[in-house]
Amino acid sequence: MTEATPTRLIENERVRVTQWHFKPGEATGWHRHEYDYVVVPVTDGQLLLKEPDGERTIELSLGTPYFRNVGVEHDVINPSSTDDVIFIEVEVI
Repeated sequence: MTEATPTRLIENERVRVTQWHFKPGEATGWHRHEYDYVVVPVTDGQLLLKEPDGERTIELSLGTPYFRNVGVEHDVINPSSTDDVIFIEVEVI
């Protein structure tokens, strides 16, 4: 599986801001978050989250953020065969 493209926008002693761009079928790979974070979708779309206790699909709505706690372990996948998905991830250090 091809990896999604992260672009670091800001990194300092208080925040780390990364734009994630997923072409159809791309994924982040399994990872664990070191900090609390907020995701702000730049596009509408769906993401498949593979987590230790199973899988689930979430709906992203342009501009509608959501929060996740430190320690989240998952693989994030764009399940679409046609649409790119982009979001901004803001980690609070």
